[in-house]
Parts: sequence; C-alpha cells; structure tokens
Amino acid sequence: MSTGSKKPASKVNEDLQEKLRKIKEVKDILGPLPEKQSILCSDASISRYLRARNWHVKKAVKMLKETLKWRSEYKPEEIRWEDVAQEADTGKIYRSNFVDKQGRTVLVMRPSRQNTSSTKNQIKYFVYCMENAIMNLPVNQEQMVWLIDFDDFSLKNISVAVTRDTAHVLQEHYPERLSVAIMFNPPKIFEKFWPAVKPFLEHKTRNKVKFVYPNNADSMKILEELFDMDCLESCFGGNNTEIFDIQKYAERMKEDDKRMPLLWTKTHVTVDTTTDLVSMLSLDNSDKGSKSDAEVDESGDEEKGEGSVNVGKSDVEVDESVGDAKREGSENVGKSDAEVDESGGEEKGAVASDVAEDHEEAKDVKQEE
Repeated sequence: MSTGSKKPASKVNEDLQEKLRKIKEVKDILGPLPEKQSILCSDASISRYLRARNWHVKKAVKMLKETLKWRSEYKPEEIRWEDVAQEADTGKIYRSNFVDKQGRTVLVMRPSRQNTSSTKNQIKYFVYCMENAIMNLPVNQEQMVWLIDFDDFSLKNISVAVTRDTAHVLQEHYPERLSVAIMFNPPKIFEKFWPAVKPFLEHKTRNKVKFVYPNNADSMKILEELFDMDCLESCFGGNNTEIFDIQKYAERMKEDDKRMPLLWTKTHVTVDTTTDLVSMLSLDNSDKGSKSDAEVDESGDEEKGEGSVNVGKSDVEVDESVGDAKREGSENVGKSDAEVDESGGEEKGAVASDVAEDHEEAKDVKQEE
C-alpha cells in the first residue's frame, strides 16, 4: 500500500473526534434510558449502529430505537436452552469450542441438518445463538465468524423465508456483529439459491461472504489466515477431529444461560472502554479508503466487486442476473414477535426502503430548520 493513500495524522484525528461527537449526539437524542436499554446503548454499541448507517446520526438513532423496541417485545436475552433445545438437536447451528486467531467467537452452521419447519422457532434459535456468541466474545472484540458447512446440502434444506428473516435480524438488530461468513464447499446446486438470497443482503454484508473450496488452494488460504489449523474442525480442512455432541453442548449452553442475566444487571459490554473504543474507531478510519464502507450505494447497486464474494472463483460463478427475489417483502422476522423496521445497512434486501429513508431525511432536515 502506498503511503500516498494514507490520511495525514491530523485528518485521522479530526475524523475520530467527529465520530466521538456523533456518538455523543446519539446519546443526547436518546436521553435517559432504563437500565437494560442503557447497557445496550453503550458507546461501542452506538458506534456499530452509526457504522451501519455510514455515520448518519438520524438514521442510526432510528435504527437503534427500533432495535430497542424489538428487544423489549422479543426479549432475546430471556431465551433459554430449554426453549430452543429441539432446534439445536442436530447441530445445525452451534458455537464452536474453538475461536479464530483473534479470539473471536465462531458459529458453525450446517444447512443439511435442518430438522424443523417452523420459521418462528428457527429464528428464535438463531437469535439465541447470536446472544450466546456475543456474550462469549472477548473484551477486545465485537464481531464473530460464521463457518457454513455445505456437506450433504440440497435445496430442500433451505427456506427463502427463513433466510430472509435471518438476514433481517442480523442486519437490523445485530449490526456490525459479523466479521466474515465462510461458505465452505457449496455445491453447484447452490448457484440456484444464491441469487434469491443476495437481495436480502446489504452491500456490506455481501462483501463479508467468502466462498472457500477444499480443492482451491487460494480460497483455503482464507481459513489458514483466520484459524489455527490444529483447532479448526477437520470437516473444514483443519486437524481437530472432535465432533458435535448434543449432550455436551447442552451442558455448555445451560451453564451460559446462568450467566446471561448478570449481563443485564450491570454495565457489561464487549468493547466499551475509552481506549478500546478509540482504537476501534481508528481502525474504522483506516478501512474507509476501501470505498465499500463509505460508498455504500443506497440505490441498490448490485455488487461492485463481484470477485470479493466469489473467492473460490472456479466453482461458483454466480449468475447475478438471475432472480430478482424481492418476494414477500423482506420484513417479517418471525412475524409474531418482531415486527421491526430497521436496516443494518443501506438497503432492505433491495426492497424500496431508500424512498422511505429519503422522505424521512427530508422531514428531519425540515424539522431541524
């Protein structure tokens, strides 16, 4: 990287101070909050919502308020193992017993082990896994890694509705919590499903999806850079031969459930000291030059940089022109408990949310004047 592309130290400091000012502005707009909500609205949490909205204060506030509303109704922190044990039985999603090289939590997902048909219950289990993964993040980390194993995959294993609602929950209520999603060895048949999924993913989220194939050395380097191969499960090309055991896993989750209430009775966040927050925001500054963060195309421009998604270039050359798949409106999140409208980035799965946002922004400007 040329030194010419780096911002002067004074400019970086200005950007950092501006971000800290915007975090304070969000807190001032939100005002005093009940204990649980104030814990959720830590400086680090607010910065994630601001990053998801490209540091647009009013959009971040709107998004955060809708998450607060969703959490007050859905109560994700109150879900317990007994509520989701049936969903977990086959190991279709679980928190691994290893972490990546940065100490980040890893969620393993196996679509072929889908064992239920209720969208509501599947989303509930996904939310439980997200809450558990976040609780187990180290103090200096705020993002997790997903490993998605396509062994024995067939199209009958995946529902567009569940995928849509999963993307909705992730992007709108857990913004900036996903670092990377590894799609490990997806078969050719997945090409038919991918175009239907992509419209539900924001530009930023799509760029976090990496395709990895065991017969492609270049794509396998992604795993080698992320993980200690002695810890990584053998099904992903690592040397760890331990297999998922539902009985052992259930005990782990029950122990974690005992810890969950403590997180909501005192200020406990994964990244919230001034030093860590400044470090995190400085890193965000250094990433700005990559143009994907700062220039999310709110008009729904599909894939500037298709290659960043198709790392395993040989096997999946996804036909991006196939399938609009804007079906059913991208907003139902289990329909029963979580009817919230907030987007963790700049598009709602290619639905016409930009028009509504532009209208809202115009109203906001008018009110400010």
